[in-house]
Amino acid sequence: MPVHEAQFDTWSHQGSVTQSSTTYAAVKACLESRATAYATKDYAVFLQGSYGNDTNIYAESDVDIVIRLDSTYHYNIDSLSSEEKNTFHTNTGGPATYSFADFKRDVTTALMECYADDVAVGKKAVTIASSANRRKADVIVTTEFRRYRSYSIYRTDDYVSGICFFTYGSERVVNYPRQHSANVTAKHQATNSWYKPAVRILKNMRSCMEAEGRITPGLAPSYFLEGLLYNVPNGEFGGSYERTIVAAVNWILGADRSQFACANEEYYLLRAVPHVCWNPSDCDAFLAALVTFWDDWH
Repeated sequence: MPVHEAQFDTWSHQGSVTQSSTTYAAVKACLESRATAYATKDYAVFLQGSYGNDTNIYAESDVDIVIRLDSTYHYNIDSLSSEEKNTFHTNTGGPATYSFADFKRDVTTALMECYADDVAVGKKAVTIASSANRRKADVIVTTEFRRYRSYSIYRTDDYVSGICFFTYGSERVVNYPRQHSANVTAKHQATNSWYKPAVRILKNMRSCMEAEGRITPGLAPSYFLEGLLYNVPNGEFGGSYERTIVAAVNWILGADRSQFACANEEYYLLRAVPHVCWNPSDCDAFLAALVTFWDDWH
C-alpha cells in the first residue's frame, strides 16, 4: 500500500529551530569572544548542515558550525600550467606562521573555557554535548581552501573558495559548504519550494528504515540525500508530496547515477572517496531498501 499524502505532509515539516538557533548563537558568541587567542586573526563562523540549509527534521538534533581561518589558507594548483605555478610560488610567501594545528588548539581551548567538560575533540569536529537548554553542537575547525583555475601577476583571485581540515591521521578533507547551501536554496526556488520538503520526507523515510532495521545507521547521510534529490530535474517536483517522491525516486532509479553531482557541484556525488562522496554501493542499498519500504508500507 502506498504512503498516504497525510503521512508525507507530516514528514515534510521542518524540525524545531528555536533551540538550534539559541545553541548556534551561544556557541558563535563563545567562538567570537575577544578573549580568544585567535581574536586578532581573520576568520569567519557560519552554519552548515541540515539546520543551516532548512532541511532538518525532528529526529536530527545536532547543530553543525564551521569556524574558518582566512588568514591562513591551503590550496590546489593542479590545473595551472607550469608557468602559472612558477608565478604562484614566486608571489606567495613561505609556510604560514599560524597553522591549522595552532588554530584548532586555540579554538578547542576557547570552547573548553565556555563549556568545560562538555567539550570533546573528535576525528573531524570538536563536539559540545547537549544540555537541558542546548542541542549538541559539532564545531568543525577549518582553514580557507583555494582551488585555482588560473594565476598570473594580473589576476591572483581566480579560484574556487572552500574549506579544509585535517583528521587525526593528517588526511586533508576539502569541501564547499557555501556553494552547497547556495545551490540547494536555488534548487528550492526553482522547484517552487518543493525541494526542501522533499528532502525532509526522504530523510524521515530513512529514519523509519533505520528504526525498523532495514538499513544500518549512517548508510545514507543527510548531506548525500540532499545531493541525490538535487540531481532530479525540476519538472519532477510538484503537484503533491506523493507525486513528487514517486516521480523523483523513479527518475533516480532510471538515471545514470554515476554522473550525479554533489549539490556543491565540485564533486561527483557517487564515488568511493571518503568524506566528500557517497559510496555507490551504499546508495544502491539505500534505494533498494526504499523501494521495499514503500511496497511494505501499511
